[in-house]
Amino acid sequence: MRFLAIPTAIMAATALTACGALPGSGGGSKTVTVWLMKGSASDGFIKSFTESFEKEHEDIDLEIRIQEWTGIVDKVNGVLEGKDSADVIEVGNTQVAQYAETEGLSELTLEGLRDWGGKDWLKGLAEPGSINGAQYGVPWYAANRVVIYNKDLFRDAGIKEIPKTRAAWLADTEKLNEDGRQGIYLPGQNWYVLAGFVWDEGGELAVEGAGQWNGALDSPAALKGMDFYKELQGLGNGPKDADEETPPQAEVFAQGRVAQIIGTPGQAAQIEAANPGLKGRLGFFPVPGKTADKPGAVFTGGSDLIIPSNTDDRRAAVAVISALVSEKWQTALATEMSYVPNKPAYAHVLKGNPGATAMAEGATQGRATPKSARWAEVEAKNPIKPYMTAVLLGQDPREAAKSASATITKVLSSDR
Repeated sequence: MRFLAIPTAIMAATALTACGALPGSGGGSKTVTVWLMKGSASDGFIKSFTESFEKEHEDIDLEIRIQEWTGIVDKVNGVLEGKDSADVIEVGNTQVAQYAETEGLSELTLEGLRDWGGKDWLKGLAEPGSINGAQYGVPWYAANRVVIYNKDLFRDAGIKEIPKTRAAWLADTEKLNEDGRQGIYLPGQNWYVLAGFVWDEGGELAVEGAGQWNGALDSPAALKGMDFYKELQGLGNGPKDADEETPPQAEVFAQGRVAQIIGTPGQAAQIEAANPGLKGRLGFFPVPGKTADKPGAVFTGGSDLIIPSNTDDRRAAVAVISALVSEKWQTALATEMSYVPNKPAYAHVLKGNPGATAMAEGATQGRATPKSARWAEVEAKNPIKPYMTAVLLGQDPREAAKSASATITKVLSSDR
């Protein structure tokens, strides 16, 4: 799943086709259609992967089609219902549950454990792809939030080391608030960041029991996560009734007086584009945890690979996934696109890329949203945002949390 809610409007997808056997390969007897999402892989990666795969599998031709995220849910459902065809599909990691509900996915548990080293996958990618103990989504790559900071402002405040614990983070942020600086810009409705604090406390956004999902923001642990969010948010001037896109936090940071924001490393490019004077002056570190031995929990977005059960050639589809999740192509994709690979053991290739390195370190504590097929509907309604604003404006946290949890429960338990 990307860091935005899953869109539902249908939009025509553009296509980039890479098919046909290499000269002298003798041609292929099977054509495997692979849907990849726009922006997930560069043209160079797709070309290299296709040529290498077809050389190693002379009986398979690859047809790689690039899809838009807008409208992808309806398009994938079309494949699962037999209205369209594809053999391997890239999907958002948190979309797997809703596709699995259709009973149109091929189970990949055996291959995951036997051939792909599934026990070593990143938790935030692997867990959303596992439904009732069966693996349907195969982790491909991940991305998550980190702290982006202004090195000059940290130096001016006398901060020589990045904070490793929440307590140190709060102390440093308070110190950064002097001399016209803003220690952190944290909008009041950045609910993905809140989710990490909730998970750190042992809480959940929603829990499942006896076949029913229920909102859990009013649990003592989840309320502790909101308490920390309120404390951190209060050390800056971020709006209490808006999210990180209103206004875009990269633009606020680019003005040069904000010391920290929490976002994906890719926002550094937006900051530098808005203020070229900050080029080379940005740093990154994982969201600190409660103790120094591990970073804080973070929402892990990214992609999984699925195989529709109605594929014409499951063997060939499995071969494509085997290649895409291999060390060779995992490290190639991570290097090319600055993604976090699906196993921490592969993250060494990100050395020299400070943003991606911080992201990979944080990904070890990555989590995903609840594995309900209806979670996308919760995000569309999103009662978490007004709950956060209510608490930040002084309303009783427990009562506000109970109200938000009740809405979550209603959405997750409703019939379509």
